Amino acid sequence: MPKYQPPFIITNTILTLVAEISEALGRLSVQIEQEQSLSLRRINQVRTIQGSLAIEGNTLSIEQITAILDGKHVIAPPREITEARNAIAAYNMLDVWQASSVDDLLTAHKVLMTDLVDEAGKYRTGGVGVMSGETVVHMAPQAGRVQVLIADLLAWLDKNDTPPLIASCVFHYEFEFIHPFADGNGRMGRLWQTLILSQWHSVFTEIPVESLIYQYQEDYYSAIRQSTLSTNSAPFIEFMLTMIRNVLHEAQNDGVNDGVNDGVNDGVNEKEAQLLKLLSQQPTMTLDKLVAQTKRSKSTIERRIRKLKKSGKLKRIGSDKTGHWEVTF
Repeated sequence: MPKYQPPFIITNTILTLVAEISEALGRLSVQIEQEQSLSLRRINQVRTIQGSLAIEGNTLSIEQITAILDGKHVIAPPREITEARNAIAAYNMLDVWQASSVDDLLTAHKVLMTDLVDEAGKYRTGGVGVMSGETVVHMAPQAGRVQVLIADLLAWLDKNDTPPLIASCVFHYEFEFIHPFADGNGRMGRLWQTLILSQWHSVFTEIPVESLIYQYQEDYYSAIRQSTLSTNSAPFIEFMLTMIRNVLHEAQNDGVNDGVNDGVNDGVNEKEAQLLKLLSQQPTMTLDKLVAQTKRSKSTIERRIRKLKKSGKLKRIGSDKTGHWEVTF
């Protein structure tokens, strides 16, 4: 057993979520095997990168990040383009890195933060805090303790017998608590949890958990704050497992290939036809009302609307708040 044991408890909620995720993974694994996995991975890689960067204030759209991935010229703030290019490079190296390796962790930070901070690939040398907007959520440990704290955490990750689903969440919280780098800690924590999960189950190379976290980023920071106040990462574990369960259910319920077909063909599937029918009946519906009525995630509705607009089946007339939809069947 490793000498360091992060403080957390296994609640009934955590056990229930683990069971639900395990069941969903089994069903989704079969579904993915029957579909275009390589195309799906590309679509979801873009959604993952866009979601993780958006949490940090990056304004690039899914279309812009797709263009950067394709090597096309994009008109946008240079720093945001660099963030996207670095993130693409980092997520492309997940197959190379080992989650418990200090060297790989530092290399990942260097890839992610090159040309963005002077200390890319190096632990911070000064004090730093976790921010939510203008609010300080947490003041991190002193810089002199970072190297030992990270070494202990990675040793625990390597030797503990905690189920990977839970261990990945514990690591993510503890990493944010330590805040080992001057910048890039949030995106590194999310990248490394994805690495841990993908090394446990290949489905997580296909599923954009980060895109769902972006939609609930206030809850994300709230869970960090609650865990810090209680000296127990259970609130954060529950939040992250809920995000993982929800994105698995979304992928399964929407049809995994639904995202793959975006931009590939102009055909309208059953769910898109239902959306068109709904908008033809209620053309003044806002995006938020669509999400509430369809009980789909905002990213799913936005993805379908983009496809329908591109195919000429749907058009928005006027502003988001006071305009209306124009449907062509």
